Amino acid sequence: MKTTPLHHIQTSALLDDDSPTALLDLPGLAAAARVRRVLVKAENQRPLGNFKVLGGMVAALRALARATDIQTLEELQVTAHLPGLICASDGNHGLAVTAAAERVGTRAAIYLPVGVSANRAERIRQLGGEVIWVQGSYDEAVLQAAAAAASGAGLLVPDTSEDINDIAVNDVMDGYSLICTELQQQLPTDAAQRPSHLFIQAGVGGLAAAMAQGLRGNMREPRRLIVVEPVSAACVALALQAGHPVYAKGDLQTSAQMLSCGLASAPAVAVLLQHQASAISVSETQLQAAVSIMQNHGGPASTASGCAGLAGLLHVAADTGLRANYGLDEESCVLLVVSEGA
Repeated sequence: MKTTPLHHIQTSALLDDDSPTALLDLPGLAAAARVRRVLVKAENQRPLGNFKVLGGMVAALRALARATDIQTLEELQVTAHLPGLICASDGNHGLAVTAAAERVGTRAAIYLPVGVSANRAERIRQLGGEVIWVQGSYDEAVLQAAAAAASGAGLLVPDTSEDINDIAVNDVMDGYSLICTELQQQLPTDAAQRPSHLFIQAGVGGLAAAMAQGLRGNMREPRRLIVVEPVSAACVALALQAGHPVYAKGDLQTSAQMLSCGLASAPAVAVLLQHQASAISVSETQLQAAVSIMQNHGGPASTASGCAGLAGLLHVAADTGLRANYGLDEESCVLLVVSEGA
């Protein structure tokens, strides 16, 4: 019988549909931004409707393997009394961890800040997860989930950490790397036609870091890696400036709910610093406008979180000084990621 070693497992081995998500060429967006080309990776096409499935399921199953010394997925699926799983989430990571728990027949407890929509919470419940509401921000949910795990309530599967060597967070980012594995086959073979710029949204920075790491050798040099955040929750920008995670002040309120984070992830920040990423902040008006602009130019239906990269591109494209600072011109090829469906 074929077995799947858990320390190597990737999400493609876990899902019924492991087809690559589409890479869309959207000339209307290129014209709007006055660049040669805009390519959009449609992560809304993933099972569960967002990229988080790539990290949460992988990290959760690897955590169970470490805790039980069970080495294969097949063994996990027939083992009774597995530890439960715990995580904090704005919705999508919690959904992925719940899906992993459902896959092997254990329980999941997901700590959600009260600002998360009832819709996102209900999706977690429908997969069998327990939703625990937290009065406060995502960062408060992170603290409460960690405290519950420390008390023995279950295994913590975080997607952020202040520990640069956190194994679970690095597993999450390893799961996200499947996006870049697919892009290696999808991007033009002609180096001159490859992306020169990546505008990538960030909450705690995990997706941005995975993209920065995974796209080495698949972008045109000099490549520009630009992290895009809401003005009200620009924790990655603070971290890049300081050289380590720093708490963002304020209420962190934003229509881009999946990006409402006050402290960047230390493992992600380390990668972004290594790859000389920069960060820009965009307004609520720009975030909300990007949703309709994306769809009106042939892109997927998404959210302010899912289209934040486009908001960043259009912000830079409309400003002569920013265009010059980021080397954006009529010959640029831009890569965006739509990180979730509507």
